[in-house]
Amino acid sequence: MTEYLLLFRNASADNGYLTTSQDMAEDMPKWQSWIGSIAMQGKLVHTAPVHYDASIVTNNRVEVGPHKESDSVLVSGFLICKSDNLEEVQEWSKTCPIFKYPNSSVEIRPLIPFPTN
Repeated sequence: MTEYLLLFRNASADNGYLTTSQDMAEDMPKWQSWIGSIAMQGKLVHTAPVHYDASIVTNNRVEVGPHKESDSVLVSGFLICKSDNLEEVQEWSKTCPIFKYPNSSVEIRPLIPFPTN
């Protein structure tokens, strides 16, 4: 099976990913159910939200603060899963709760294992 990294991108509020605490209360059960359906198949490797604050390190500086794209879209979390094919992961992604928010997306990247010898 191939492992896949799913990056959740969200158009953010001014100082966080969600605009209200009500959003968080409504969203959490949906995320738990969605992630749980992947886990029940034995295909969840790891998942976590990521903190809003960040550091960007380049070869000549460190920039502190969230890394926003020009349209205020941030990476808000990730999930690593395993599957026999990309199409299955794409189907899971189509039902992701992130799509409640305008300009949100799920980016899917196959992971390349390091050689073991």
